[in-house]
Amino acid sequence: MGVALPSHLLYRPVHMKISSSSPASRSPSQVQTLLRCFGYLRPHWKATAGAYGMMVLVDLINMINPQIIRWAIDHGIRTASSSLLTLAVIGLLGLVILKGVMTYFEGRWTEVASQSVAYDLRNELQRKITLLSFSFHDQAEAGDLLSRAIQDVERIRFLTGRATFRVVEGALLMLLTAAVLLSMNPRLALMAVLIIPLLAVQSIRFGRVFRPLSMQIQKQLAALTTRVEQNLRGARVIKTFAQEDAEIERFEAENRRWFDLSARSARLQAWNMPLLHLIANLGSVAILAYGGTLVIEGSLSLGELVAFTTYMAQLVAPVRFLGMILPAITMAAASAERVFEILDTVPDVREAPDAVPLRLTRGHVRFENVSFSYGRRDEALKDISFEVQPNQVVALLGPTGSGKTTVVNLIPRFYDPSSGRILLDGQDIRTVTIASLRGQIGMVLQDTTLFAASIRENIAFGRPDASQEQIEAAACAAQADEFIRRMANGYDTEVGERGVTLSGGQKQRVAIARALLTDPRILILDDATSSVDAETEHLIQLALQRVMEGRTTFVIAHRFSTVQRADLILLLERGRLVAQGRHEDLLRTSALYQRIVREQLLPAERKA
Repeated sequence: MGVALPSHLLYRPVHMKISSSSPASRSPSQVQTLLRCFGYLRPHWKATAGAYGMMVLVDLINMINPQIIRWAIDHGIRTASSSLLTLAVIGLLGLVILKGVMTYFEGRWTEVASQSVAYDLRNELQRKITLLSFSFHDQAEAGDLLSRAIQDVERIRFLTGRATFRVVEGALLMLLTAAVLLSMNPRLALMAVLIIPLLAVQSIRFGRVFRPLSMQIQKQLAALTTRVEQNLRGARVIKTFAQEDAEIERFEAENRRWFDLSARSARLQAWNMPLLHLIANLGSVAILAYGGTLVIEGSLSLGELVAFTTYMAQLVAPVRFLGMILPAITMAAASAERVFEILDTVPDVREAPDAVPLRLTRGHVRFENVSFSYGRRDEALKDISFEVQPNQVVALLGPTGSGKTTVVNLIPRFYDPSSGRILLDGQDIRTVTIASLRGQIGMVLQDTTLFAASIRENIAFGRPDASQEQIEAAACAAQADEFIRRMANGYDTEVGERGVTLSGGQKQRVAIARALLTDPRILILDDATSSVDAETEHLIQLALQRVMEGRTTFVIAHRFSTVQRADLILLLERGRLVAQGRHEDLLRTSALYQRIVREQLLPAERKA
């Protein structure tokens, strides 16, 4: 029995680069990243085009409104013509109603397009994460992946929707307003237009500072999410070691880092917004002062001055949006980098373009000079060669860390060997489709994982179309049917997250039933009976003896009875195959085997 580690050692967040299996390349620029985000709008171009078309019409109405106000003042109010004033009011009212209708469709279509982008991105992320190799999941953290799939995608949605829409709308409004002002009074318009470069310079300066900070905030938020997820997952360990207070302190430390970064971000934005407003309002004040002088001199009408100030008010609105949206765009670019980092990750295990379905009829397994290492670490397997005949039961034995689990993980291509090859019925497993390979292999993993669903759904996970009779037959073979029927809802009983409502032995038997239901040609039991008592193990072994018939079976052995019944024992030490044969042969020829039997297998058998 292993020694349990304190929760802070089990669940310490590890900051790693997701794309470690990707080819080395320069990081894309912010512009390239943003353009890639906008590429996701292409399938939804109709809604996007409709929204931007409405935006152009709304901006044109914004250009017409001040001119109607100007006309109403100069020709209606100054001449005391109630009929002209009434006509102007009716015209303004009609434009306001029309603008309201167009704004409705503008907002609706913008949201439809951006939500579609989020939908597509999350599907693509889920597909990518599901298809990535075990080496990716060995390094990735669930909290970080959740943060990318939910929070980061949401920021991209805002970028491709309202954020960019408001920036384009503001830019168009500025251009149209500048053109109209220049046509009305070039000298007065020049004062208004001069503030635009100042606003642009301040916005660019702000973006340069805010972008790296937003990336830090995103990473820290992912770390915080990871801490929450791991504390929830490790709640039993935390309570077992009375580490509640320590975990609270660690969470507070992560939360404090996020708070400090967010506070710094708030300070930057709090400084940026008033500065942008100050620049814009200085322009309005200058126009009022100079324009008022022109009205007094008679070179500018009162209606024109009111129109000028109205146009300037319309310029201030996009500036205000710019101040709020630029930080969001910067954060969205940082989020997009994190999302695309996953999407661009190249799996270590890839299917060959010309891969063919596996034709497995016998179950012959052959390892030829197989070596393997996890990343840059020392080799976990070194030049392993062995041959397993069809229908044999193979027991893998060796000290902890000798490579037993690595051997069985290579058969379904959870990893690919660094060198050498693995043959099933004479076919190199790298030349066949991964789905057909894994469809022929039933596996009960050492860490039993059940889903928050019914027992029926968990057993049928690898074969969703299985009938109730087939599910019950698999459960009977795994000695699980009896305890399942004793439950209140039988096979419809919900097992809770990670099967928390079941005992270790019950979870193990459900996992065995799940593997048996697929009727595999090769069966892999990775410590499959480690969580059951001796009586339950005996029942399972009796059942397995029946289901092993006609199948090649690999068992990671922990009990003496297992190696006694094996047709072939593979003895590993430090990644090397040091001996192989039957129990009686190894007992005579291998000192290491004698020691393992004496010090590990027989004591475990007596305790059981």
